[in-house]
Amino acid sequence: MSLTQADGGSGRIDVLRNGVLHDGSASDGKPGDVWIQGDKLLAVLPPGAAPPAQAEPGNFTVHDCAGMVVAPGFIDVHTHDDAAVLDHPDMLPKLSQGITTVITGNCGISLVPIVTDEPAAPLSLLGRRQFRFESLAAYRRAIDQARPGVNVAALIGHTALRMQAMASLDSPASAAETQAMSRVLDDAMRAGALGMSSGVFYRQAYAADIHELSSLVKVVAAHGGVYATHVRDELRGIVQAIEEAALTARTAGAPLVLSHHKCAGPENWGRTAETLPLIERLAREQPIAMDVYPYTAGSTVLREDLVDGVIDILITGSEAHPEMVGRYLKDIAALWGISQKQACQRLQPGGACYFQMRQDDVDRVVAHPLSMIGSDGLPHDRHPHPRLWGAFPRVLDQYWRIKGTLPLAQAIHKMTGMSARRFGLGGRGLLKPGYFADVVVFDPDKVRDLATYAEPAQFSQGIEQVWVNGRLSFIGRDKAIAARAGRFVERSNMKVAS
Repeated sequence: MSLTQADGGSGRIDVLRNGVLHDGSASDGKPGDVWIQGDKLLAVLPPGAAPPAQAEPGNFTVHDCAGMVVAPGFIDVHTHDDAAVLDHPDMLPKLSQGITTVITGNCGISLVPIVTDEPAAPLSLLGRRQFRFESLAAYRRAIDQARPGVNVAALIGHTALRMQAMASLDSPASAAETQAMSRVLDDAMRAGALGMSSGVFYRQAYAADIHELSSLVKVVAAHGGVYATHVRDELRGIVQAIEEAALTARTAGAPLVLSHHKCAGPENWGRTAETLPLIERLAREQPIAMDVYPYTAGSTVLREDLVDGVIDILITGSEAHPEMVGRYLKDIAALWGISQKQACQRLQPGGACYFQMRQDDVDRVVAHPLSMIGSDGLPHDRHPHPRLWGAFPRVLDQYWRIKGTLPLAQAIHKMTGMSARRFGLGGRGLLKPGYFADVVVFDPDKVRDLATYAEPAQFSQGIEQVWVNGRLSFIGRDKAIAARAGRFVERSNMKVAS
């Protein structure tokens, strides 16, 4: 197989022929051929159509995709890959799922603008090695130098802004502190950031009020950016938390994305029947979307307040007791002869998977017209949540093929065209001439996730080829990286069809 040159126009042409094309727009798939030249899509043609004028005989290579689906490369809208794209630039967990673009900086957590050798929680979810970028421009240069396997688009984390600008995190920002954060955020937006994320769920940002948040989101709105938020409470106070997030975005005039929408905790199970209509009502008044991962467990830092003695908790990392990684908290507590809360204290700092959700709630959110797919994977965990390796094929397997909840075109749309439109990724997310040649080829009969909570680092099945900016980057049959062709993707205000 040939590798095209990522030159934007000239060079050898590759043809993905005889596939079923799902263009990312939620339209039904149809047979066709995709022509790639340089880093762009040259043409999308019906089977047997005459080659484009640029395709000189003998100057293109044909890749037979008979029996395969050809779609835009998947966009992972919710990642914590900020440092992973530098530490592990092959990005195999993402490329092997068909993901070609990752959005970093979620939940208020970003590398920019923190410079430290000892990042405190929750920033430590991003590892410890890469906190060396005072500006997005510097981070962007590092991405260009590393040339990771996937494209990288970035949100700026509100918690990171607070930790850089504020002397104390236990109160709302002062006018001077807000102004300092606004300057950094404005510089980042000028350098191409997609917007700002917040994580007021975490203690380090919990004291922020609507005035602080909306003041910063106004900076984002002035540049046409988006506001994404891990809301203050996903448990009993979820309705009030959603309303607060909507008011913040509406006051500032920015589109809102609710991060990994869920109703967490046994007392909350079933409440998506309440929260989803609320989100629909709010969306009639302002631009709102949400992301979701297709699992009943979340994953974050070890927190005693999430230990309720009811849900299962799987330890994904522990600096104090690394030998306990991969075991359940209740088993560790029994082994030590103490309560689960005491065991949680003893294991800190660390991380865990919390089996907080009920399956019918997850199913409702995945199927909802306003939801996009994001993995929310934590690549620096020693024993990561399986979503890091399997989230996107799992949607195709569980929600299209097994449950029939989503038509295939709609499932793909939630991973491609919708995501590009909501986040301002102009020129990506669709199979359309002139768009960047980010493409995934998968076997619709075989695609499924194999990653489990016991064995999370497992390749999915059925992802046959992944093209990034016109280069064949992952070959499924070999489970191998063929090229690294990712680049930094800046915000675009170009409208992308939904």
